[in-house]
Amino acid sequence: MPKYKDSPEVRAAKKERKEKLREFLSLLDVEDMSDLRSVFKEMVGEVLENGLEAELDDELGYSKYDYRNKDTENSRNGYSRKTMKTSAGEVEIAVPRDRNGEFEPRLVKKNETTLSGDIEEKIISMYAKGMTTNDIIRTH
Repeated sequence: MPKYKDSPEVRAAKKERKEKLREFLSLLDVEDMSDLRSVFKEMVGEVLENGLEAELDDELGYSKYDYRNKDTENSRNGYSRKTMKTSAGEVEIAVPRDRNGEFEPRLVKKNETTLSGDIEEKIISMYAKGMTTNDIIRTH
């Protein structure tokens, strides 16, 4: 009889995660590595954009469209495009701006064009655990 390092609960959770991942890949019509690379790039871009939005919310002290709680003269001022190099290829993201030009993103710093492998691995790991992009942003 084989000995397992993981408990039956952990093994069941891993099995369920694998089933969900297969279902997810099926829904996205992933058939080969090219499709998988494309999905990965989209996931990375989505997480980065949502993370940058959350950083700007924190900087300004209010969330988008929540003008009742605005307690600053500074406000959102559109987006600028930025191309990030990842292990899966280039990903174009929308970086939010503020009117006063005071916003200094921490997730993707100004003039930074290469995404470190560490961030990519964390994003993949969190998705593999079944987290949504909103869950991932809250943990960063």
